[in-house]
Amino acid sequence: MTRALLPSALLLTAHILVGCDSRPATSAAPPAPPVTAASPLQKTITEWDEYTGRFAAVETVEVRARVSGFIDSVNFKEGQMVRHGDLLFVIDRRPYQLAVEQAKADVERAKVKLEIATLDVQRATPLVRSQALTEREFDTRKATERDAAAQVAASEAALKQAELNLEWSQVRAPTTGRISDRRVDAGNLITGGQTGATLLTVIVSIDPIHFLFDGSEADFLRYLRLAAAGARPSSRDVQNPVSVKLADETDYMHHGQMDFVDNVLNPKTGTIRGRAVFENKNGLLTPGFFGRLRLFGGEHEALLIPDSAIASDQSRKIVFTVADDGTVGIKLIELGPIVDGLRVIRSGLAPTDRIVIDGLQRARPRQKVKPEEGKIEPAAKEAQAR
Repeated sequence: MTRALLPSALLLTAHILVGCDSRPATSAAPPAPPVTAASPLQKTITEWDEYTGRFAAVETVEVRARVSGFIDSVNFKEGQMVRHGDLLFVIDRRPYQLAVEQAKADVERAKVKLEIATLDVQRATPLVRSQALTEREFDTRKATERDAAAQVAASEAALKQAELNLEWSQVRAPTTGRISDRRVDAGNLITGGQTGATLLTVIVSIDPIHFLFDGSEADFLRYLRLAAAGARPSSRDVQNPVSVKLADETDYMHHGQMDFVDNVLNPKTGTIRGRAVFENKNGLLTPGFFGRLRLFGGEHEALLIPDSAIASDQSRKIVFTVADDGTVGIKLIELGPIVDGLRVIRSGLAPTDRIVIDGLQRARPRQKVKPEEGKIEPAAKEAQAR
């Protein structure tokens, strides 16, 4: 029995020794992941800087009466276009008509007194020569004549004032534009004058129309540098072109020009106020409309890459570069506007750099990748519009 088990035990021991002597096979390194790499597109571009703003009327006029009284009638349709001089409100004219008639009577009375005083001077002139009238009496008559002439002038001025008040009892549009609703109904007593006058309505001009926006201190400083170098004229000296798209538009369809840049930066926001002007003959552009404005930023050589090649590292923007041996690196970049569907890179890249444009999720810093050659090209026009 013992001899029969001996060969089996020896065989089991041999298997155990062979198992202890075996070594694990070395695992092969994973292949480098494939990515697409390309050099930035280098070309001369016309740069357009983008800003957000709103349209505002060139003229906004609060309509108030110059004289007080009861409103007799309202002579406009709310929200309609009105022209300069159109009749809007009529104030009870009767008191002012009576004042005109009274002033006319005062003018006639003053003229009669002047006529009598003039005749007195004419009669006294020969009497002074013959010494039948004293010089003192003659001087008194001449002073009376001058006083009567002054009374005529004063009464004529009072008549003009009364006629003005009568004219002002008809409140007319001070400018051409679109009128708001009436703030006072007929039959109400209103206050006129230079202070405390009742607000009747508001008129805003429509054509042309302004677009107001705020630019950053960095952009403003860059424009100043470009103007000093002769690369781009200042918007204070030249009406640089601009274009605007509305909230429901995909393309910049409305074209205008700059007409104002403020003289100080806002110390709280670090921005400076700019203004452009647009024609608005069809009245589409309405004060208060939101819009996106493009401002001519000059022509220069630039590097462009697709937005899809840009990654974020907290608040910084980065791109992945590929060295000749396939090692991935990182470069910090400063972004510019979109031109031809590509992002302008202001700083951080060189024309000879190769960046990852496809397969960013497979790129890891200081690791190797297998780059495939790609090419950066401008986007199609319909894609740019989007």
